[in-house]
Amino acid sequence: MKTKLFSFIFFLVFVIQLYAEYANNIELRNFSKPLIVVVLLIWLYLSTNLKGRFHKRIFIGLIFAWAGDILLMFQSGKPSFFIFGLIAFVACHIFYIRAFTLDHRSNPNHKTPYFLWAVGAFAIFCSGLFFYLQPKLGAMQFPVLMYAIIITVMAIMAVNRYGKVNIFSFKLILYGALFFLLSDSVLAVNKFAQPIPQSGALIMATYMIAQYLIVYGTISRQLVVTRTEV
Repeated sequence: MKTKLFSFIFFLVFVIQLYAEYANNIELRNFSKPLIVVVLLIWLYLSTNLKGRFHKRIFIGLIFAWAGDILLMFQSGKPSFFIFGLIAFVACHIFYIRAFTLDHRSNPNHKTPYFLWAVGAFAIFCSGLFFYLQPKLGAMQFPVLMYAIIITVMAIMAVNRYGKVNIFSFKLILYGALFFLLSDSVLAVNKFAQPIPQSGALIMATYMIAQYLIVYGTISRQLVVTRTEV
């Protein structure tokens, strides 16, 4: 019941946010954007009571994501807000990584098939994107590189959950990580390399899908072998 209710509420916020981005309605966008993570925070709390370390870490990660959303919302004319927003999302991904690590620790002897292939694919994609952006990054080279490394590790750890949790949760969180990569890649190309038509709508759509899938995967998570706190 909670899943259907909050999925419906999130869908409404999703539609409002995309309309605001498409119509360039700043007031509506500033109203709906903070609600994205707020809805997910309430859903996660009511569904799990934050009874395990995994739930707590995802919850804290979402709080940092909410802070990042607010900071990036007001970045126009304030370059420092973009840096602070970037830092907030780095913290978000670190807490996601710490959560995913718990699943690995629940059954560390289980080897994820094609794990090294996934590591190679993510590393090639993120390094290729960084070197494409590098000539236009200027003083932002180091922050962007650090962010690229962190989000790549987050995606790799999402892959590493295979066989350690139920397949439904694994797929949801993995797809969420991939959408996060896509969202941030579009944002980076649009900001530093070349404008992308309707980039705001594309960035927000993929970002909202990413966070929704990660939270849904967290709520539906079940360990195959229980050796850590749920």
